[in-house]
Amino acid sequence: MAILVVAEHDNETLKDATHKTVTAAAAMGGDIDILVAGKGVKDVMAQAAKIAGVRHVLAVDHESLRRQLAESMQEVIVPLMSEYDAVLAPDTTTHKNYMPRVAAMLDVMQISSITGVVDAKTFVRPIYAGNAMATVKSGDAKQVVTVRTTAFDAAGETGSADAKTLADPSGPFKSEYVGEELSESDRPELTAAKIVVSGGRGVGSAENFAIIEKLADKLGAAVGASRAAVDAGYVPNDYQVGQTGKAVAPELYMAIGISGAIQHLAGMKDSKVIVAINKDEEAPIFQVADYGLVADLFKAVPELEAAL
Repeated sequence: MAILVVAEHDNETLKDATHKTVTAAAAMGGDIDILVAGKGVKDVMAQAAKIAGVRHVLAVDHESLRRQLAESMQEVIVPLMSEYDAVLAPDTTTHKNYMPRVAAMLDVMQISSITGVVDAKTFVRPIYAGNAMATVKSGDAKQVVTVRTTAFDAAGETGSADAKTLADPSGPFKSEYVGEELSESDRPELTAAKIVVSGGRGVGSAENFAIIEKLADKLGAAVGASRAAVDAGYVPNDYQVGQTGKAVAPELYMAIGISGAIQHLAGMKDSKVIVAINKDEEAPIFQVADYGLVADLFKAVPELEAAL
């Protein structure tokens, strides 16, 4: 069996999500190759070659792949699939954009956001906002799979795969990259942070969210939020953790003023240690928390910060 893993990167640095996707691929068995598609990806290729268990690194260096647009990625991946039994990619925004297109062109179903691998054609994935886990088996000849990387450990870097460059995708394409607006922060990236401090509706206002941010800065943590806090305008929506936000699995997750609706739990329940602070002792968040404090956050959080 041969498996193609699509790398997550920013054209300069290989993201940890790639290592975790390789771990999922290894659980399926067979040979693993990594596809690095982008522009100016020489350094990324070298980093990918170090991942343990990887046979080959395939690179396509072309301007249309700078932001991995769906049309270009389809033109690269679909022809390659004649040599592979499965293609895996991290379950992130970039790969969610083109993987369904790849599946459609191959005339197979896509299996999304897997959290476990039973065998080469059988996977575990969350349903009902993570309230239940479904074991699904594919009858298709080719597997198109996105991986919830928070559920897998990162592969090591003891490998020495060879690398080769493939032909450019053929155009012209109907879409092109125009631009993007990125929020900048000195804090760790939310999906990669080892500690996340999140605030919810209970924080009360955008001004009060400074309490959450001060605690996060003291811990060197990323800042997250529930959908209720985002919808109320306390913070930008790139802070949102949950079913319609980002999935995180840090070493420590602190939920402050968050009731714990199932949609929020779906994005953070894989965290190693969960701490909840809420004045409502009946809040659902306490059912998943390893440590719970029934207290007024406006008193408890400053005391915690002072103690730290």
